[in-house]
Amino acid sequence: MPPSEGWETDPYHPKWQDDRLYGLGSNDAKGCVTAMICAALQLVGDGVPRGTVVFAFTAEEETGGQGISTILKDLGPLDAAVVGEPTNLQACGAQRGMLILKCIARGRSAHVAHSSIADNAIHKAARDISKLSAMAFPGHPLLGAAKAQVTQMTGGLARNQVPDTCEFFVDLRTTPNLDHEALAADLASQLESEVIIHSARYLPKATSPDQPILLAALKANGNKGPVGSHTTSDWAFLGDLPTVKIGPGDTHRSHQPNEYLTRPELDAGVDCYLKLIHNFFEEALKAPQNPAEACHAQ
Repeated sequence: MPPSEGWETDPYHPKWQDDRLYGLGSNDAKGCVTAMICAALQLVGDGVPRGTVVFAFTAEEETGGQGISTILKDLGPLDAAVVGEPTNLQACGAQRGMLILKCIARGRSAHVAHSSIADNAIHKAARDISKLSAMAFPGHPLLGAAKAQVTQMTGGLARNQVPDTCEFFVDLRTTPNLDHEALAADLASQLESEVIIHSARYLPKATSPDQPILLAALKANGNKGPVGSHTTSDWAFLGDLPTVKIGPGDTHRSHQPNEYLTRPELDAGVDCYLKLIHNFFEEALKAPQNPAEACHAQ
C-alpha cells in the first residue's frame, strides 16, 4: 500500500528508534515475513520433526494481485496453513470475506417542473439504501454480524432534470455462515435496484476449533484466542485447507502513517511460529485422519 499523509520518517527507508522499527509495511506484514524467515533458518539448523514445512511468500493480494493463489499449485499437497498477519499473536480461527455489489436504480427522466411524469432514480436508490442500512444478517460466534455499507453513489446529469439512473456500491464484510451468491440473490429480490456482483473473490473463512493447526497455535501463544479477524488475507484463496491467521504486530497500525513493529514483538513472533510448527506435528499425530508421514504445514 502507498504511504498515507503524516509520516515523520521516510516510509521507504526503515529506521530504528529505540525498540521500534519504522517503515512502510513493517507491521503489515513484513514483520510476519521476517519472523517466518527467522523460524525457517532455525528449523534448517535444528531439523523438523515428523514432517515437512513449506514457506511461501507472496504479495499484492489487496491491490489487484492474487496473492497465494498464483503459486498454490506449486506447493504440493498441504494439510494445514498458517497465514502471517499482524494479530498481536492472537490465533484467528475465522476471518471476514468481502462482497462488493454494484446496484443500479433505473427510473424515467423529465424536466423537474414536470416531475409528475418522471420516476426519480435517486429517490429509488435512497429507498434501497435505507432498507440496506436496516437489514440484519445472521451473526457468527467469532465475528459477530455483517453490516451493509454504501460506499459510493453517483446519479443525475443536471440540477433541473429528474435523474433516470443512479448507481451505488455496497460493501459487505461477510461471515463464514453467509454464501456470497445466495446473499446477492436475496438482496436482489428485496431491492428495487438491479444488483450486480462487482467482487466476490474474498471468501469468508473459519477453521473448526478441533483442527490440529488451531490447537497448535493456541498452545504456542498461551491460549490467546481463538478470535475472529475483521480483515481479509490470503486465507480467502486457500479453499477448505484448515488455516490459522497469526503473527506479530497490531492490525490497527496497518495502512497508517508512522507504521512500526517493535523488536520484542518480532522476537515473540519467531518463538510463536517455532512453537506452533512443533505443536502442529504433535497435534496431528493425535488425529487419525492425519498420519504423521502425510503432515505438512505452510
